[in-house]
Amino acid sequence: MQKLNVTIERYGKRIPVGAIAGTDPLATSFSYFPEYLNSPEAAPISLSLPLQEEAFSAAATKNYFEGLLPEGFTRRSVAQWMRVDENDYLSILLGLGKECLGALQILAEGEEAEPNHYEALSYAQVSALAREGAGKSAELVAKSHLSLTGASGKVGLYYEPKSGVWYLPKGSAPSTHIVKQSHVRLDQIVTNEQLALRTARYAGIRVPDSFIIETGGTEDDKVLLATERFDRYFVPDCEIADGLPVPYRLHQEDFAQALGISGADKYERPGGSYLKRVFELLRRYSANPVSDQMMLWDIIIFDFFVGNTDNHIKNLSLLYGKDLKTIRLAPAYDILSTSIYHESSREFAFSIGGIYSIDEMSRDSFLKAASEVGLGPRMAIQRYDLIGSRFIKALHRAADELTEKGFTGARALEERILSTGGCRRLL
Repeated sequence: MQKLNVTIERYGKRIPVGAIAGTDPLATSFSYFPEYLNSPEAAPISLSLPLQEEAFSAAATKNYFEGLLPEGFTRRSVAQWMRVDENDYLSILLGLGKECLGALQILAEGEEAEPNHYEALSYAQVSALAREGAGKSAELVAKSHLSLTGASGKVGLYYEPKSGVWYLPKGSAPSTHIVKQSHVRLDQIVTNEQLALRTARYAGIRVPDSFIIETGGTEDDKVLLATERFDRYFVPDCEIADGLPVPYRLHQEDFAQALGISGADKYERPGGSYLKRVFELLRRYSANPVSDQMMLWDIIIFDFFVGNTDNHIKNLSLLYGKDLKTIRLAPAYDILSTSIYHESSREFAFSIGGIYSIDEMSRDSFLKAASEVGLGPRMAIQRYDLIGSRFIKALHRAADELTEKGFTGARALEERILSTGGCRRLL
């Protein structure tokens, strides 16, 4: 019988929550500790895992906890580093669960949390991360016991802005930024994502701070994208590790986890009604449902204009308050224009008014979708028109900004977005 203990952080303190127990991944269940359930401060770790005495099914357990792990090539590489089967999500979770997205930590029964430690990375190591791609990030992920969801090559690092030094978190240390490499098949993807994020901000979408790391030039193999983690925050008089202040963790979960959907099903199939279901969650659980529904609607409209067809439900998240009692929609993240790449699908990750193809979507599609998800049609179409009125100016401003910083390819990316994204409807 394998048993993994689950803790959650609140105000910098680790609280035992429950345990994952079973003989193998197909016969494993999560259950809350009785003492946690009896605590007045108890809060569920997921909307799909409400507070209850009964153990959850193997499927519900796997859908949530496997959702903490990397996917695709990174997962296979990490499994090879750990010498475990890539389908054994429990063993991978045990290896990577000391620093997850959100505020959870996964430890073997009887294992104590390791001290926080930060290891400075040399310029050569950061350059190698840019140059060697997902293989190098998988190595760092395994070494730092860090679990980040998604299929792209990325790693969590700590950034000290005054010195400009990057650090690899070790032990139980939290990271401050998610750092992504370029893609071997998709050109200028780092510049693309930064261009999309800056455009989103100028269009009125809430996004985390981000910047491009240059390691000797602006070519694909010499740049990385650093995005500040919105699930980390600093407080006065916090712990100091290796001369660095240690941030506190905020809890978060993506909408696949919140809905109890496997990461393998993150792209909607006909009849899945993902959009309707995520809006229902916001209406039911958000501390400010009106504001969060409007913000989510704006994100989806922006995805259409910029041509982001990879807008699946794992790229939308809920962010919990410091006391774990309040829930809000997290800032938009993982936004880029996939439409500029002929290798990428032109099908949205979920339907808009029954339409999946970005080439067939229109203002009327969004009007129909608004009715399906329970939004007032007048408000919904006003937001469509508002984001539309801002988009092209915001895109041009972001391209200007990147061009001035030496990323001359931003101008060509702008033109590709204008010719392939939903923003063609605005021209």
